[in-house]
Amino acid sequence: MYELARSLSPLEVYNLLPKTNCGKCGEANCLSFATRLVNLEVEIEECPPLVEEVKHRENYFKLKDLLKPPVKEVLITRGGKAVRIGGEYVLYRHEFTYRRPTAIAIDISDSMTPESIIDRVKQIESLSYPYIGKELKLDLIAVRSVTGDPESFRKAVRVVLDNSSLPIVLCSLNPDVLKAGLSEMPGDKPLIYAATVDNWSRMAELALAYDCPLVVSAPNNPVALKSLVKTLLECGLKDLVLDPGCMGGEGLYDTIVNFTMLRKAVFRANDSLLGFPLLGAPISVWLEKGRALDRKWEECYLAGMLIVRFADVLIMHSLDGWVLLPLLILRDNIYTDPRKPVSVKPGLYKIGTPDENSPVMFTSNFALTYYTVSSDIQAAKVDAYLIVVDTEGLSVTSAVAGRKLTADKVAEAIKESGIENQVKHRYLIIPGRASKLSGEIEEATGWKVLVGPLDSSEIPKFLSENWYGKRLWEAGR
Repeated sequence: MYELARSLSPLEVYNLLPKTNCGKCGEANCLSFATRLVNLEVEIEECPPLVEEVKHRENYFKLKDLLKPPVKEVLITRGGKAVRIGGEYVLYRHEFTYRRPTAIAIDISDSMTPESIIDRVKQIESLSYPYIGKELKLDLIAVRSVTGDPESFRKAVRVVLDNSSLPIVLCSLNPDVLKAGLSEMPGDKPLIYAATVDNWSRMAELALAYDCPLVVSAPNNPVALKSLVKTLLECGLKDLVLDPGCMGGEGLYDTIVNFTMLRKAVFRANDSLLGFPLLGAPISVWLEKGRALDRKWEECYLAGMLIVRFADVLIMHSLDGWVLLPLLILRDNIYTDPRKPVSVKPGLYKIGTPDENSPVMFTSNFALTYYTVSSDIQAAKVDAYLIVVDTEGLSVTSAVAGRKLTADKVAEAIKESGIENQVKHRYLIIPGRASKLSGEIEEATGWKVLVGPLDSSEIPKFLSENWYGKRLWEAGR
C-alpha cells in the first residue's frame, strides 16, 4: 500500500517547506501545497523557493528522500523533452493511483537507408489519436544497431536527431557502437540498452561518462539481474532500468511471471535493489520466423499484457494502427487517476458557428459524455450551443440518480453561461436520460424544455424533425 497516505501528514511536509505562502506554486499557501504533495498531485520542484534558494537546500533533499517512491523515477531526455518512467508508489492502481504511463518506443535500425529512416520517423511522429480530449501519441524512438558498425549507428542516430524531437533509446550490446551514438547527443540523456553479464563493466563506464540511464538485462534470470543491479550501484550508477527478458510463445508464462514477481518484490518484500523501472521488448517476437501478420498480432497482445503487468517502457516494431491504438487506449485507461472522474470544465461550448436562432442543449461534464455528444453534433454539421453542467464528473444517468444533476444546477449553469444574452428563443433541449427532470427544469429556469433522444447519435434527426422542421426558435421568442 501507499505508505505516505497513511503515515505522512501534510503538516510534516509543511514543516520542511519555506512557509512563506508566496503563491509561486499556484497554491494559496504552503499548507495547501503540502497537502497536494502528500496526495501526489504536484511535484516538489513546483515550489521555486525550495529549489532555488540555498537556505532551503537541506530541506529540499529531506523532502525528496521523504517522498521518494519505492520504484525510482528515471528520466529519458532530449532537448526540452523528457519522458519519465517509473516513480510508482503502489503495486495495484486501486491502492492509490499510477503516475507514469508506460512509455512506448518504436524501433529504427541502422541498416535502413536515410530516406527509409526519415519516412519511419515521420510515421512515428505523426501517429496521434484523439481520445476523450487528449491526443494519444508515441513517446520514444529506439535506434537499434543491426550492422554492428559504430559509424553506421552514428549516422542513423544523426538522421533521427535531425528529423525528430522525441527522446531516444540507443540499443546495442557493443559499447563501441553505443559510444558512437552517444557522441551525437551531448547534453541529452538517452536510455542506453543494455548492460549484461558480459559487458556490464564497459557499459557502466559509458553510462557514467555520459550521465545516462542504463538498462540492465538478464533474460529470464532474476537472480543474475539482481546481482548485476547490485554491482552497477556499487559502481556509482543511480538511474537503472531492468529488463527481465521478453518472450512470446512458450516463453510467455515466464515473461509475465518475471515482471510480476520483480514488481511484487519491491512492494511486498521491500527489496530496494529491484526498485527500478521495468523494460519490456515485445519487438523480440520478430526474431521468430513466420507471417508478418502473426508477428504483429503476437507483439500486440504481448505489449498489452506487459502494460498490465507493470512494464514502464516498451520497445516495439509494428506501426500499424490496429496494433498501437488499442495499446494507447489501454495505457490511458490504466493510468487515469481513479480518485478523479475524467471530466471537462463546466461552461458554455459553441459547436460550429451558432447564432441567436441556434438550438441550446446541455449535458454532464463527464468527459466521455461530453466528447461523444459534441462529436455527434459536429459530425452532423449542426451549429449549436452546448451547456456543460458540473455533475462532478458523472454521466447524465448517474448524475440524475445521485442528485448531482438537478433542476437548480441546470438553472445555475444557464445563468452563469450567459446564454440568455446570446439567443432570442427560450427552448432548452435536455438529454433523454434526464427526462424525469423536465418539469422541474421548466419551473427553475423559465425555459421551455424539449426532451432529446436517449442516444446522442440521434441528435441530428431530432433537430431536423423538432427544431428546424418546426422552426421553434421563431415561436420561442
